[in-house]
Amino acid sequence: MPSLTTTAAPSTTLHYVDLGSGKPVVLVHGWPLSHRMWESQIVALTDAGYRCIAYDRRGFGESGRPTGGYDYDTFASDLNDVMTQLDLRDVALAGFSMGGGEVARYLGRYGSDRVSKAMLLGAITPFLLKTKDNPGGVDGSVFDGMVAGVKQDRIGFFEQFFPNFYNYEPGKGVSADLIPFTKWIAWGASPLATRECITAFGTTDFRADMKAFTMPTLIAHGDADRIVPFEVSGKISHQMIPGSRLEVLKGYPHGFAATNAQRLNDLMLDFLRS
Repeated sequence: MPSLTTTAAPSTTLHYVDLGSGKPVVLVHGWPLSHRMWESQIVALTDAGYRCIAYDRRGFGESGRPTGGYDYDTFASDLNDVMTQLDLRDVALAGFSMGGGEVARYLGRYGSDRVSKAMLLGAITPFLLKTKDNPGGVDGSVFDGMVAGVKQDRIGFFEQFFPNFYNYEPGKGVSADLIPFTKWIAWGASPLATRECITAFGTTDFRADMKAFTMPTLIAHGDADRIVPFEVSGKISHQMIPGSRLEVLKGYPHGFAATNAQRLNDLMLDFLRS
C-alpha cells in the first residue's frame, strides 16, 4: 500500500489504496475498522469507472500508531492531507459511522472546493451525546462504559460488540465468517487509538459543521441500527442539510456495508450518477 505523511502533530503515516480511474471517490472507514471494511464498495466503484481512494485512519489498519492526535480536528487535517497530497478534485466524499464525523469536520474546516458530493452512511453526525441542548442523544455513561470495556479487555469487548454491529443471528443473512473477519481487522488496531476514538465520536459536536454541506448529500442509515440510532443521527442530519437525499434502510443493521453490500453499492452508484 502507498502511504503519505501527515502534517498535524504528532505526525504519522497514512496508508491507502488508490484504484481505478475517473471521478474520485474517497472512503472514510468506521470504528474500529480499516479500509478493508469497504471491500465490496471498492470493487463496485472501480468496476463502474470511478477512481476509489480508501485510507486507514491514524492508529488503524496499516497506518502509523502515534501517541496522540485522536480527535476530529486532527482527523480532518489528515483527510485534508489525503485530498491535497493526492491533489484530488471534484471528489465524492463518503464517511461511514465515525467516518461521517471526518467528512463533516473536514468540510467545516477546509470547505468544499475539492468536494462535489458527500455521503453520510450510518454516520454519527450531527451529535451523539445527550446534553441539555441535545436531550435525545445517547447518555454519556454508554461511552464511558465502552471506554472501560476496551481498557479492561479489548478483545473480549469486541466479542460482544460485533454481533450487535451486524444484528447477527446464526444461520440467517450473512456468512458466519463475517464476525471473525471483522474481529481480525479490529484486533490489529492500536489499543490507544481504539480507546481514544470512542471519546472522540461519542462527544464531538458537529452541528456547526453541518452548515458546510452545501453540495448534494446522500444520507443512508439502517432503522435497526443498534450502534448509532437513526433517530439521533441520520434523521437529524437530513433535517439539517437542505435538499439532502435520505434513504432509510428498513431492517438494516449498523454494518450494512457488509450485510447488505449490494444495496449500498447500488445506492452509491445511483447517487454518483445523478
